[in-house]
Amino acid sequence: MSSASAMPRLTRADGTPVRALVVDDEESLSDLVAMALRYEGWDVRTAETGQKAIRTALEFAPDVIVLDVMLPDLDGLEVLKRVRASNGDVPVLFLTAKDALDDRLAGLTAGGDDYVTKPFSLEEVIARLRGLIRRTAVAADAYDPVLRVGDLVLDEESYEVHRGDRQVSLSATEFELLRYLMRNPRRVLSKAQILDRVWSYDFGGRSSIVEIYISYLRKKIDAGEEPMIHTVRGVGYMLKPAS
Repeated sequence: MSSASAMPRLTRADGTPVRALVVDDEESLSDLVAMALRYEGWDVRTAETGQKAIRTALEFAPDVIVLDVMLPDLDGLEVLKRVRASNGDVPVLFLTAKDALDDRLAGLTAGGDDYVTKPFSLEEVIARLRGLIRRTAVAADAYDPVLRVGDLVLDEESYEVHRGDRQVSLSATEFELLRYLMRNPRRVLSKAQILDRVWSYDFGGRSSIVEIYISYLRKKIDAGEEPMIHTVRGVGYMLKPAS
């Protein structure tokens, strides 16, 4: 039987957890992002206002910041300006509902390193944050973008998927779902967990969408071969190597 391997945890060069600051006045959103990053093994602080974000950034010295543009006191661009005055190297991912081109350009021109709009995929946010961390000198050089479970291979950087010698073409959502399953091989994942990690935080909890996309994946991954995606009735779904 082939061995399964999930992505190694990303740590700082000294082996301590990566530090992340999540700034958003929507508690449900910041809690979900923080939970996902803690699952990655990161040390996470949150702030709901611009002033608190500035204080926390000074005290906590984060390695990366997730920053909403619209805050109840200072806007995110002003927060970024003040944080950068004391920590000019910290990478910043803007996370906001403002998706107009002018807003994106304003955020990036102000010094932001990346930009994701709401609603969003938690897996996408995590992947982008890992990318920002890897481009700094903070992280240990132990990152491998290739996930392998049995004869199934997924490359997070090229977005290519192969099962054996066969290349598998996936939509963006199918790719995110498969990535989540492959990062948790042999682990049963509930529909609620999958919704939280793959779909937007405010998707509405329609678990039927999970069933639909699992069906899509099965047709592409398991077609004509021994199944790797399994249903654990009443619990959820699991991916494991074919025997």
